[in-house]
Amino acid sequence: MPAASTPVTAVRASAYTVPTDAPEADGTYSWDSTTLVLVEADGGGKSGLGWTYAPAPAAALVEGLLGPAVEGIDVLDVPAAAAAMARAVRNPGRTGMASYAVSAVDCALWDLKARLLEVPLHKLLGAVRDRVAVYGSGGFTTYTEGQLREQLQGWAQELHIPRVKIKIGQDGGTHVARDLDRIRQARAAVGPGTELFVDANGGYTVKQAVRVLREVADEDVTWFEEPVSSDDLAGLRTVRAAVDADVAAGEYGTGLQYFQRMCGAGAVDCLQADVSRCGGISEWLRVAAVAAAHGLDVSGHCAPHLSAAVAAATPNFRHLEWFHDHVRIENLFFDGTLDPDGGWVRPGKSPGNGLSFRSTDARQYRVR
Repeated sequence: MPAASTPVTAVRASAYTVPTDAPEADGTYSWDSTTLVLVEADGGGKSGLGWTYAPAPAAALVEGLLGPAVEGIDVLDVPAAAAAMARAVRNPGRTGMASYAVSAVDCALWDLKARLLEVPLHKLLGAVRDRVAVYGSGGFTTYTEGQLREQLQGWAQELHIPRVKIKIGQDGGTHVARDLDRIRQARAAVGPGTELFVDANGGYTVKQAVRVLREVADEDVTWFEEPVSSDDLAGLRTVRAAVDADVAAGEYGTGLQYFQRMCGAGAVDCLQADVSRCGGISEWLRVAAVAAAHGLDVSGHCAPHLSAAVAAATPNFRHLEWFHDHVRIENLFFDGTLDPDGGWVRPGKSPGNGLSFRSTDARQYRVR
């Protein structure tokens, strides 16, 4: 057990850029690498791990602004540290990259607290389940039919994950015929027993999104993510009313009011939250409460190994995105990663998030 008062003594940040294993794109963006910003928080002879997927300058924000704000605060008082970080980013702006940086520090502090108390993080938070449903996510618009089939069948047939998601809305919705073909290819690849999700990343107009899903009604798409821009709440609500699939959005949210507006507008059937963006575990728990007050479930966006513990502690949780890029990086950088076989992951029994950083393996990718 920690002493009566155990202060946070240091907060360190580093950044790593990992090339993708193939060209990748969604409906509105393309990329060839992904950057992970790692935070290590020290106190009481232990270190906690947190991270976010953000530009490398987020690491400077952590060390220059957020670390000084939380150092000296009792390790057990993570909400006090969250409040201190909120004050620290008031002038530079609490949303955007600042929220990503805050998220990484907050997650590291929760992990540190659990390690000091020698309990698994999901138990510290108060588990409501011992396993978390996942869905395979990738299916980039740059994939050939063969690449798409191989990836989807790897999830559905080799790992027995009963939910998969592909990207559509190619080039801002300008290749609808190919989008429709790829939805049909995805259904053929996984068969009728697997749920099929699609994500347009805001690439369509409202009526275009409705037409697309009506065209593939026979393919039984059950999840339509960001059919239009997540800023277009009225548009999301219109699509939601017109299609059978659940409409989802929220992955870019970096403040509680963002999620309140989305829920209050009746824009989604399921609210997405990203623990590496929204403000960390402290803010995720508040976001989940807002969703619950509106009768909505929460789905975890990306960063699966950062999200699993808080997902297990969220009563109104639906499923977690097993995102191809982040799974690759997290398996490369950490020991103790989770096994999604059967469509579930089980948070481990080790203290904290159960992960240890493989600094030697990560060194070649370090950019800061």
